[in-house]
Amino acid sequence: MNSTYSEWFTPQGLEDNYGFSKSRQARLRMERKIPFSKIGSYIRYSREAIDKWLNEAAVVA
Repeated sequence: MNSTYSEWFTPQGLEDNYGFSKSRQARLRMERKIPFSKIGSYIRYSREAIDKWLNEAAVVA
């Protein structure tokens, strides 16, 4: 396994790996459109949940 692989992303990690800016993430969280977990004051994103969310939102032409 790659030592940089993580099952959970911080907001910065989500931005780095998927390209969602932190401000866009905040809007999506407020609108309850993106899956996330909040542990105390920390926001985390599950890689599995984000991949599933993106696959379900895919538009097939």
